[in-house]
Amino acid sequence: MGFINFILELLKNPRAAIAGWIAMGVAPTLGLIFLIIFIETGVVFFPFLPGDSLLFAAGLFAAPDTSTGTAALPLAFLLPVVWAAPVIGDQCNYLIGRFFGRRIIESGRVKAMTPERIAQTEAMINKWGPLAVFLGRFFPFIRTFMPFISGISGMRWLRFSAFSALGGLTWSTLFTLLGYFFGNIPFVQNNFELVIVAILLISLLPTIIGLIRMKFGKKSESPQQIEQGGQSHTATA
Repeated sequence: MGFINFILELLKNPRAAIAGWIAMGVAPTLGLIFLIIFIETGVVFFPFLPGDSLLFAAGLFAAPDTSTGTAALPLAFLLPVVWAAPVIGDQCNYLIGRFFGRRIIESGRVKAMTPERIAQTEAMINKWGPLAVFLGRFFPFIRTFMPFISGISGMRWLRFSAFSALGGLTWSTLFTLLGYFFGNIPFVQNNFELVIVAILLISLLPTIIGLIRMKFGKKSESPQQIEQGGQSHTATA
């Protein structure tokens, strides 16, 4: 229950969570930020961790305070941590998929890995190739499944690593600097929870649209497939 409450509080208010960590010191805070981003990216069982909002909140604490001119988290220390976590996490997840992926899927233990999400991830890989590894980094759930599915599919490690590193560095830098530059704006400070919800919704929107298109696309294709099947049967006869 303790871990579940920790995750729920982190999802609800990452700013308050980081503020509590900072009371323990800069090093433990950076360690926890690294750990959460690494787990979201590197362990296929935890796709629901709030990577985007955590980076934004961390960037906020790296911005100098308007009254004192100092920052709770030095940006020079924060950036290397958030750069390393997704890159190392992707490598871990790729290797899990490469060596244990089929067994994990067949076991059904990863409830978040629904057939629709697997199909969407595989469709991105089929359409974009290794570029899908870069693009998938910006979609919650997909960024956790992408390296895993890449490992299963047999994508070459060098190609995967290049696009994975590029995606991880771009994603972590973008969301951290968004918090750094915009987190201290009074509107953002006064409506931080709403901003976090907006970030989550914007991040999830492409995934939701993709799932809807996939679902209705299958329905619209069904009559065509039936017709093609009938024509094939007639030709065979």
